[in-house]
Amino acid sequence: MFSYIFKNFNSLLKIIPLIDKWLIAQLVPPLIFSISAFTVVSLSVGVLFDLIRKIVEFGLPFGLALKILCLKLPGFLVLSFPMSVLLSTLLTYGKLSSNSELLALRSIGIKTSRFIVPALIVSIFMTGLTFFFNNSLVPYSNKLAEISMRDGLGKSTIIESGNDVFFPGYGSLIDPKTNKPSERNTHLTQIFFSRVVENKIMKNVTLLDFSRIGNKQVLSAESASFDKENLRWIFKNGKIIYFSSDSQTSIINFKTYFYPLGDGPLKVSEIQKDANDMNVSEAIAAKNIYENAGNIKDARKMKVRIQEKFTLPFACLVFGLIGSSLGSKSNLRSSRSQGFGLSVILILIYYVISFLFSSLGVKGLLSPILAAWLPVLISMGAGIYLLRKSSSF
Repeated sequence: MFSYIFKNFNSLLKIIPLIDKWLIAQLVPPLIFSISAFTVVSLSVGVLFDLIRKIVEFGLPFGLALKILCLKLPGFLVLSFPMSVLLSTLLTYGKLSSNSELLALRSIGIKTSRFIVPALIVSIFMTGLTFFFNNSLVPYSNKLAEISMRDGLGKSTIIESGNDVFFPGYGSLIDPKTNKPSERNTHLTQIFFSRVVENKIMKNVTLLDFSRIGNKQVLSAESASFDKENLRWIFKNGKIIYFSSDSQTSIINFKTYFYPLGDGPLKVSEIQKDANDMNVSEAIAAKNIYENAGNIKDARKMKVRIQEKFTLPFACLVFGLIGSSLGSKSNLRSSRSQGFGLSVILILIYYVISFLFSSLGVKGLLSPILAAWLPVLISMGAGIYLLRKSSSF
């Protein structure tokens, strides 16, 4: 089998033009250097210093800290891949330009658009690799890192085991006189909050009920669990405070209280706090949960994050086009320090634009698709413009 793959690989290499093989060979070493440099810097700032602090202050075992560092590595590789494509293409084509090798290619009739094709091929490969890491490896490794961190800190210090669950319920307001919905419009009718969730049991629960016009109800309980058969919540050991429309207040203590509400709070508690810890299918499921619960804001935010699962890898292609086009300009002389500085500026501009458009999408001022893809399209247009400018030399 391996001999068959090796033969086919050799035949594939024979098909690839010599100029492409030469340029790809020129691109690979700077790409490896760039990935290493950006990953080390981002990993040190993002994780390493925090792990050292936990080792010193909380007694986190060194071996476990090293394991967590390795588990966090894929997440930082995903961030470094697009930046590395930009820096490597700038360095490679800048060096070839300064050595007049690109000028020699132009002199024999090879256009700029032709000799940046290998850079685009490498960029497409890095786009696929980034998507694979971001969708398959990063969510899984981040979850393992979080579990390892909690286990390690649990040996030396007490950490908070709960997670705050906030669930807004939407529906029609009820007229207390007729006991029927007053209108069909959807309003905020309940706010469900739980401080801690353990084994699907909500603890330290507060429920605000605005469903009846003119009346308010505040329910506080030690715990709550969902009854799937009867589609209701069972609250234990708490009290209910009623605020009536005539400014009367009453308090009722209870040991057990049943409240008709769907399993939305339970589903929301199972959603990862960070969309980066989800793959595409998990993010779509979270979006559906928010939509079914009537939580339009969080559903819209998740739609933007789903699109960004695809636009982040495409940044490799964008940066590959921009870097190779800039590097191919005959008047550019790019050293490593200059290339790194220019890369940082371009990366900063791109991610600031992406952040602004993402915020507009979350706010609902742009559709999720436009919010996620407009920075890519704008940057791609800039790359095509730079390519045309470099072709004129």
